[in-house]
Amino acid sequence: MTFGTFSDSEPDGDLTEINMIPLIDVMLVLLVIFIVTAPLLTHAVKVDLPKASSSPNLTQPENVQLAIDAAGQVYWNGEAVDAAALEQRIKAAAALAPQPELHLRAERSTPYEKVAEVMSAAARDGLTRIGFVTEPKTR
Repeated sequence: MTFGTFSDSEPDGDLTEINMIPLIDVMLVLLVIFIVTAPLLTHAVKVDLPKASSSPNLTQPENVQLAIDAAGQVYWNGEAVDAAALEQRIKAAAALAPQPELHLRAERSTPYEKVAEVMSAAARDGLTRIGFVTEPKTR
């Protein structure tokens, strides 16, 4: 729509403006439609579910402390063992129901070859949960 002026001093230029009234009317109609139809869109079915209570049975597996000194001697929970006894104990530990976690502690000067042998023996015999125990540096 254009609006003109009746005065001669101003030029007869058209004034173009956006008429906001129809836009506001359309938005209000859409708002009312959405307000009315929104509660109809939620479709719920009431279901009475049974109530059950249970507490998890958490049994913590025991730890096996395995230490290796600088000479390559292996200690199972503080007791010195040889290679054959170590293999038997690893197999027995792997057969337990909650499988124990193997905590491996080695001295700083222990050869890596001995640590790798113990880890591969544990993995081969079925003891898969292996953790390394370290001590922080003292300053």
